[in-house]
Amino acid sequence: QVQLVESGGGLVQPGGSLRLSCAASGTSTSFTSMGWYRQAPGKQRELVARFLDTGTANYANFVQGRFRISRGNAKDTVYLQMDSLKPEDTAVYYCNVQNPLIGTFWGQGTQVTVSS
Repeated sequence: QVQLVESGGGLVQPGGSLRLSCAASGTSTSFTSMGWYRQAPGKQRELVARFLDTGTANYANFVQGRFRISRGNAKDTVYLQMDSLKPEDTAVYYCNVQNPLIGTFWGQGTQVTVSS
């Protein structure tokens, strides 16, 4: 069973930065996609950014160059560097990994609050 452990959320002022980390364990199968989604109160969960096994990174339009996704050398860790944070970025951020052979897995979520 794949387990995802997230860290790095918290409270930050507008314009500040946070770095989220997600470490996967429980499988030797590589992931075809590793990424981050978020869900704000009263809204649907939405893609923030994902890193594909082709080496391509996809970003949501609202990122607008403020966030950067990366993977660790062992490819079982994914990071999300978030800069120039805005109050509208406030949400619970979820790590997501996928492989058609074993399924889709979610982390427990980490709260990001952007407020002065």
